Amino acid sequence: MTLLSINPANGHTIAEYKTHSQEKVDQLIADARTAFEDWRQVSLTDRSRVLSRAAEILKTNRESYALLMTREMGKPLSQSLGEIDKCADACRFYADKATEFLAPDMVMTEAPESFVCYEPLGVVLAVMPWNFPFWQVFRFAAPGLMAGNAGLLKHASNVSGCALAIENIFREAGLPDGLFSTLLIKSQDVERVIEHKSVSAVTLTGSGAAGASVASTAGKALKKSVLELGGSDAYVVLADADLDLAARICAKSRMNNNGQTCIAAKRLIVESGVKEEFEQKLLRQLENYQPGDPEQEQTNQGPMARTDLRDELHSQVEKSIAAGARCLLGGKVPDGPGSYYPATLLTDVDESMPAFHEELFGPVASVIAASDEEDAISKANNSEFGLGAAVFTSDIDRGRHIAAHRLEAGTCVVNDFVRSDPRLPFGGIKQSGYGRELSHFGIREFVNIKTVYSG
Repeated sequence: MTLLSINPANGHTIAEYKTHSQEKVDQLIADARTAFEDWRQVSLTDRSRVLSRAAEILKTNRESYALLMTREMGKPLSQSLGEIDKCADACRFYADKATEFLAPDMVMTEAPESFVCYEPLGVVLAVMPWNFPFWQVFRFAAPGLMAGNAGLLKHASNVSGCALAIENIFREAGLPDGLFSTLLIKSQDVERVIEHKSVSAVTLTGSGAAGASVASTAGKALKKSVLELGGSDAYVVLADADLDLAARICAKSRMNNNGQTCIAAKRLIVESGVKEEFEQKLLRQLENYQPGDPEQEQTNQGPMARTDLRDELHSQVEKSIAAGARCLLGGKVPDGPGSYYPATLLTDVDESMPAFHEELFGPVASVIAASDEEDAISKANNSEFGLGAAVFTSDIDRGRHIAAHRLEAGTCVVNDFVRSDPRLPFGGIKQSGYGRELSHFGIREFVNIKTVYSG
């Protein structure tokens, strides 16, 4: 069997990768476990040298890695370059901060000495998606490796080139042989890997269905799992907001990565008194995005990653329009090769439509009217998802209160767009998953939080 890498800009096959046999997978798992036993004894100082070297390799070869990413999944080249830089930053961050994050915590008890220490778990399987093919992996790998774990990567099949490139980065950086390997397998083979006795835990970024399957398998095997799943982020625009700012940020968030990000501004919930004015400003912002060749520097919107994903998105748009939504921009599948879909703006969206309840994973913004602040917050929280959310208001204290205490999501921001940052924890609630990545919370997800006391 083979895994195909297809350029979504033109439909041409880039490469074919032969899947690993069951025997090869077993050998890679065994190698990871053997390498882990040595790596866990390596000092944090020496581990940090490897991560720092990985950051250098990323920066030195950023253009070639970015081009590979763009060709495999269609991200505009400028955004691919930014993604590589972000991966390098994450490596440096954990190289610098792991000693602090993993330092034992002394606790006063009746015993002469009591403390909590953080020991690595073992081999962690990462099941990663195609939309941020480098960042999603480094988001898991940088803290996981610094914590002393081994890593196995099952990447999305359409970005196998990126997966192998990342494996080579760590090898070139000095990671011991076998400690981080790519498994070229199909999705149906993941269950067996999770169940393997030498695999200690699993992390997944992906769809709710994939998350439920992985969580079920991990639960049956009594193994730790972390899930970062879908999102239908609500951006609440209150009547006192700076509408120019809100429109600019909502458009940028919605169109980032060709609209294919879990934390994009998807449901724009606007107080009725400013809805029409906001729509016109947002429309002008979205008109600036024109699909083009993602390898060209000036292109700000590339194709979607696959044609089937484009067609699924278009179906959601058509169903929403049939239910009463109005399309102010886009909404038509263009002629020609590639998986392109235009920037699309839907308005008069309500709870009866896919554009309200489902995740629209592509360049489609949905405007939803709210009678007042309470109605806006209620509609924002009326979702099975809880990954990110935002509120726009000129009253910063009001905005902070809403973000901190009223919106139901893992990350909430005021007058800005949701993003991940190595310094801050990232993850969701409800059907958007559980557990946290990044910051000191992320590095402690796959460790044994061990209590030690001496009498």
